[in-house]
Amino acid sequence: MNSRKYPSVLLDNAVNELAALPGIGRRSALRLALHMLRRDTGYTVRLTSALSALRQDVKYCRECHNICDEGFCSICADPKRDHSLVCVVENIKEVMAVENTAQFHGVYHVLGGIISPMDGIGPGDLEIDSLMQRVAAGEIREVLLALSATMEGDTTNFFIYRKLAPHNVKVTVIARGVAIGDEIEYADEVTLGRSIINRVDFNDCIKLS
Repeated sequence: MNSRKYPSVLLDNAVNELAALPGIGRRSALRLALHMLRRDTGYTVRLTSALSALRQDVKYCRECHNICDEGFCSICADPKRDHSLVCVVENIKEVMAVENTAQFHGVYHVLGGIISPMDGIGPGDLEIDSLMQRVAAGEIREVLLALSATMEGDTTNFFIYRKLAPHNVKVTVIARGVAIGDEIEYADEVTLGRSIINRVDFNDCIKLS
């Protein structure tokens, strides 16, 4: 437990909370806290209001589990998207990464993680059953697996592939332009875009492995 280092308990509390954010150390947290003190009160009120609304009012799409403001996200609600092509991703950050490539015009399915026994995450902890329900409805012709090229990502890919086997649906995976061990959210847009365009049949991946 950190002991108080600052002249104000309030500043110390603020630094502790900011330092709990990913990628923010105590020095950065102190700079942010002092920055807020220098800004007008209205700025801090707007910031806290936005964060509070984000936590309390954000919703998850009833179709794909992406974040949204209403019942369905803007992608699922867009009639111009190809709703027969579903891109399966780990988290919402990957939706943003794929969208930034401007190479994908289908819809998404957010799993909410990947299978990782070491972290206690099994298939039942992910949105896999809801994916199967979407496929069983019969409107999906292709499922594109766009998970990170890690052991956990490959395990999740294979599990979903096996679950989809009874259904008449094509299963593809992004090409390995994304290097082994890379996280999708950190891939550059050009590489990720080409990996989507050059996606391959999952059956071919199994034959090569």
